[in-house]
Amino acid sequence: MQKNLKFYIDGQWVDPLGGRVIDVIDPATEAPSGQVALGTTADVDRAVEAARRAFDDFSRTAVEERLVLFDRIIALYKDRMADLAHAMTVEMGAPTWLSEQMQAVLGLIAFQNAREILASFAFSRLEGTTRIAREPIGVCALITPWNWPVNQVVAKVAPALATGCTMLLKPSEVSPFSATILAEIMDAAGVPPGVFNLVHGDGPGVGARMSEHPEVDLVSFTGSTRAGVEIARAAAPTVKRVCQELGGKSANIILPSADLAKAVSEGVATMMMNSGQNCNAPSRMLVPAAQMEEVKRLARIAVAEQLPGPPQSNSKMGPVVSELQWMKIQKLIEAGMAEGATLVAGGLGKPEGLETGYYVKPTVFADVTNDMTIAREEIFGPVLTILGYEDVEHAIRIANDTPYGLAGYVQGEPEEAQAVAARLRAGQIMLNGADYDFSAPFGGYKQSGNGREWGKYAFDDFLEYKAVIGAVAAK
Repeated sequence: MQKNLKFYIDGQWVDPLGGRVIDVIDPATEAPSGQVALGTTADVDRAVEAARRAFDDFSRTAVEERLVLFDRIIALYKDRMADLAHAMTVEMGAPTWLSEQMQAVLGLIAFQNAREILASFAFSRLEGTTRIAREPIGVCALITPWNWPVNQVVAKVAPALATGCTMLLKPSEVSPFSATILAEIMDAAGVPPGVFNLVHGDGPGVGARMSEHPEVDLVSFTGSTRAGVEIARAAAPTVKRVCQELGGKSANIILPSADLAKAVSEGVATMMMNSGQNCNAPSRMLVPAAQMEEVKRLARIAVAEQLPGPPQSNSKMGPVVSELQWMKIQKLIEAGMAEGATLVAGGLGKPEGLETGYYVKPTVFADVTNDMTIAREEIFGPVLTILGYEDVEHAIRIANDTPYGLAGYVQGEPEEAQAVAARLRAGQIMLNGADYDFSAPFGGYKQSGNGREWGKYAFDDFLEYKAVIGAVAAK
């Protein structure tokens, strides 16, 4: 039983100033795997005060000093990779292979990525007689979700640290173990007191206070669009910067020129990864209407390979994160059936032999229209919808007919795929299963948020521009 009953504030592990303790449920067993203390507004105030005190000195540290700090963090992170992977398997149900090969590795890549960018980043440049300086924005409130626990944390912590900001982190109370290990890494690396602070808690008790706090200069949030709206409202009276990576309902357009069997198989596999709990999941597969019957056959074959099972069995899929999430997915599957979509595979209930644990049958619907609930709402589970289109113009209209705009996917002849990508209203488009580019910006259009993570683009959110006019006399 893991105990997460202390917070990391001002370089010390401290007891909460009130609040309550809740169980952390292992989604594979439905039994408690540990406990976490939930903080209060008083804990937030204490952490923000520490971050504010630390900001003046840390914001003026030399780049070389921060590079050395990153080197220590990266070395310690590597030492704790196995611990981080195990924590994520227990707290959110990721299969062991996924925790080890992706969940934990992505956090390491994010630190390495930020360190590489910092080494050559231009914080100041001269334009005529004006010095354009880029300075750290201040105290940053970081609020992160449970689906990629370490990745989502480090994608914020690393650029904040690199740019000279100080911060307060609230990870999801559903997945607190990995964040606590990260705090231990930061402590062991010698991050100066107050620069990095960790307070566990829920949205109403901790997240709301972080968002409204007058001494917080930026809120960076990843999570649902609904919660993002509330955070923006809370932040508005103090006119702080709000950066958000929110929901998605990404289209995967399979063009007539694509290798249909390959595109369908890869589209199903990508959708089902992490039990479908990915904000950029290709959840709407768009295919030529004339090929719908063949696509159903191919999808049925592909989904049969996405077998769920206990995380330690290294099955393709583990459980979804919680009973609440399981119930939400079941309601949406039920809606798809009621509204007339064709159930190709999966459906309601738990997979045979997996009665304990929050397991969902990998599910595929075909003959979906874009006005159906399962085509409009983010399901955040292993449920793929397949929609038919009449021509490419029709496919583009369907793809863009959504309040979201986080990601998109296009399969087909490269030149045509690029032309289609140029017309999709989404922040990141993947063409023909290309390898992921960790220096590319990640973030969304429309109700999928604002701001960007990864690469040099992540630094932008944590910096302010200052123009020093007349810094150099005109010749």
